[in-house]
Order: sequence, then structure tokens, then C-alpha cells
Amino acid sequence: MALEQNVMAQLKTAMLAKDEAALRGLRAIKAAIILAKTAEGAGGELKEADEVKLLQKLVKQRKDSLEIYQQQGRADLAKKEEEEIAIIEKFLPSQMDEAALKAALTKIIAETGATSPADIGKVMGVATKQLAGQADGKTINAVARELLSKQE
Repeated sequence: MALEQNVMAQLKTAMLAKDEAALRGLRAIKAAIILAKTAEGAGGELKEADEVKLLQKLVKQRKDSLEIYQQQGRADLAKKEEEEIAIIEKFLPSQMDEAALKAALTKIIAETGATSPADIGKVMGVATKQLAGQADGKTINAVARELLSKQE
């Protein structure tokens, strides 16, 4: 619930400042929150973990769009996506740097007893739960595969 209140407060500030980029990003977050809260079985409230997942989903969608726009040479649309990503990422917990991610994954690999890239499923299951909101799934997967391939 704190996310929704924070977004609403910043939305008012962005409206007064006539900040179009911030308005687009904040309105996207607000719309996603409303959809999630009114979804069947949601009970009208979002847990903090669900809020983080929602924000990560919004960032991922925009990164995918950004990649497509850059491939097509649409700098105007790519710039809008970059602006929205920056706004949405302000609400996400800080992301782990690569060294911290490697350290965390090394510990998880030791805990799970994984020894080869074939064991990536075991590692990803634990890692995605422990590192939720702190690192992107693609990044976790890439680093875990790298660490497991070195163990062979």
C-alpha cells in the first residue's frame, strides 16, 4: 500500500511541474497497481513482494520495447521508454552489483550441491526467491551458468 501512496504523491508533484516523462511512468505504475488490486483473488491489497514483481514486470516490458525501438532506429520512442524505465526503477530496491551477485550465487550453489550446468534449475529456484527484487532473472541465470560451467 505504501507504493500506491508514494506514486500518488509523486504523480501530484509531476502534474504541478508538468513533467511529461514522470507522468507517463507514474501513470503506468498506477494503472498496473489498480489492475493487480482488482484482479480476481487479489483481495484489494498488494503485498510488498507483489509490488516489487509488478515494478520489475513494468521495467522488463519497457526494456523489451526499448530494444525493439533501437533495432528499428526509432530514437524518439526509445527515448520515451528510457525515461519511463528511469521513473519506474526509482521505486525498485537497489540492484546488486555483479560481485555481490556472484558471491550470493556461489553460496547458493554450495547450499544446493549443484555441480554442473545441468543443475541450473536447482540453483535458479533458490536464487530467484532469495534475490527477488535485487537482480534481474536473466542476469541471475547468466552468472549462475557461468559459475556452474567453471565447476565442471
